[in-house]
Amino acid sequence: MGFTEEVGIDLGTANVLVYIKGQGIVLNEPSVVAIDKESKEILAVGEEAREMLGRTPASIVAVRPLKDGVISDYDVTERMLKYFIRKACGSSKFFRPKLMVCVPSGVTEVEKRAVREAASQAGGKSVFLMEEPVAAAIGAGLDISRPDGIMIIDIGGGTTDVAVISMGGIVTSASEKVAGDRFDESIIKYLRKHHNLYIGERTAEDLKIRIGTAYPREESISVECKGRDLVTGLPKTIPVTSEEIMEALDEPLTIICESVHNVLEKTPPELAADISGAGIVLTGGGAYLWGIDRRIQERTGIRVRIAEDAKSCVAIGTGEALDNLDVIKRSQMNRREIYI
Repeated sequence: MGFTEEVGIDLGTANVLVYIKGQGIVLNEPSVVAIDKESKEILAVGEEAREMLGRTPASIVAVRPLKDGVISDYDVTERMLKYFIRKACGSSKFFRPKLMVCVPSGVTEVEKRAVREAASQAGGKSVFLMEEPVAAAIGAGLDISRPDGIMIIDIGGGTTDVAVISMGGIVTSASEKVAGDRFDESIIKYLRKHHNLYIGERTAEDLKIRIGTAYPREESISVECKGRDLVTGLPKTIPVTSEEIMEALDEPLTIICESVHNVLEKTPPELAADISGAGIVLTGGGAYLWGIDRRIQERTGIRVRIAEDAKSCVAIGTGEALDNLDVIKRSQMNRREIYI
């Protein structure tokens, strides 16, 4: 006889977080899989596979099976999910948990079906999908059931979801395929163009975390950056400043700010007034980029705050929604635009 647990999964482009009811977040690992090209055997998953990015021999490839918030490699995503569920919950073959999986607000029916099928094949007894901004709002401790306007900006690895929520549902929203991964790409392009220096994804991410800047700092900071000189082909180390990273990130940050502005323009006036008073809440790993709250605040004129434990909000919200599975099942039948 198998036993059923209720498990919430934040299936992110950059990281997968697993929340088990009663235990909290039990797993937080990168969405990376290392595969043997010839045998198609999975050699490593998560943090171990991330360490291999850009460092594998020709016979091994380290891949991210999700791109821009959606599944790009179905087979690898299914196997990765199965690995994470077993790691978090135990490896009993009779174990079939109820799964609540988050998806970006702008996904298509085809993309939803792919997530549902991958989660089911990975061992889910029943699979429910939930939109990320709703989960993020719940995880940030906001009461989404009230008839008040709440604005949430969830900046993940593959997508930025901007949504206005009231009475448990999304009133207006936008989903941009511009987030943490695009920040990394912009840093790589900038250093290639301005310094003839070629760096990998991991180095770009490290620069973003250490000196990433969205709004002018009072004091500039700089770090040494190692890469390959595109002229000589040899290894090279240069100093990179926070001002340069801010310049590199200007384009993706402008897209996010304009998306927030566009959603506010489409928001009913009563809810816009609520948001003006209560402020905007930032969640997701991208919320930790230095000064991003001040940049959005300057563009909108509305106070912006970063949620506590912003990176985990979606997973926590997914898990807390499991306590209301009956409501969600009814919502699926009656209000399919909220929980699909």
